[in-house]
Amino acid sequence: MLDIRRISTNRWWHKKKTWRFLGIFFILIFLRISKGSLYKDFYFFISKPFWPGQFQKEVIINSIEKESLIKIDLLKKDNIRLREILSLQQSSNNDNISAAVISRKTGSWWRQIILNKGSKDGVEIGNTVVGPGGLLGRVQSTSFFTSSVRLLTSPESKVGVWVDRFQINGLLVGSGDDHPNLIIYSKDADIKVGDFVSSSPASTLLPSNIPIGIIKSIEEPFQTKKTAKVLLLAKPHAIDWVQILNSKI
Repeated sequence: MLDIRRISTNRWWHKKKTWRFLGIFFILIFLRISKGSLYKDFYFFISKPFWPGQFQKEVIINSIEKESLIKIDLLKKDNIRLREILSLQQSSNNDNISAAVISRKTGSWWRQIILNKGSKDGVEIGNTVVGPGGLLGRVQSTSFFTSSVRLLTSPESKVGVWVDRFQINGLLVGSGDDHPNLIIYSKDADIKVGDFVSSSPASTLLPSNIPIGIIKSIEEPFQTKKTAKVLLLAKPHAIDWVQILNSKI
């Protein structure tokens, strides 16, 4: 009887080490079959206290929202710019020349822009240059490949203009800043802030009725004239493409 008990206790299923080995073996098989899903779930729970808190989540969300707003704003600006370029090109005729601005001196005393079209393209000194918004200036000089445009803001610029509401001619003189001076040689001229200014029908330098700007402020009248500051519609510091008009006066 004792021999039978000794034999039974020596069998493999009565050994703890064997069961431990089998347990580890089956666990490994389970992990293999489940592809580590149990381990991942276990890691999910033990790592939860160390996750980024609500504050970090709000910071990330705010950053994403700001990034989206910036991207939308840039896309809007690009859309407006491309529409202006397309509109400018569509409004041109076969005699006009499209040109890109390759250099600008809009903050200096001489105030000019340089275009990538020159005498080889048919550009001549005195040609009128317009951009989105209206008149920019006139071609001052040309080379074979480029041309220089004297802007309306240059102190050397003087062009005849027309105040539509009062139906009166005037002279637009550059002052070296962003707002050229409008001179009306009549102290009784009823010009007002907001009046629209365009190129004069009597001008011998420019085609008539090109939009220029609006009256921004009016200065105290002199004995024989009135002067005002004009806000230009075309912004030379923000324009990349222009049209060079070849129309003859």
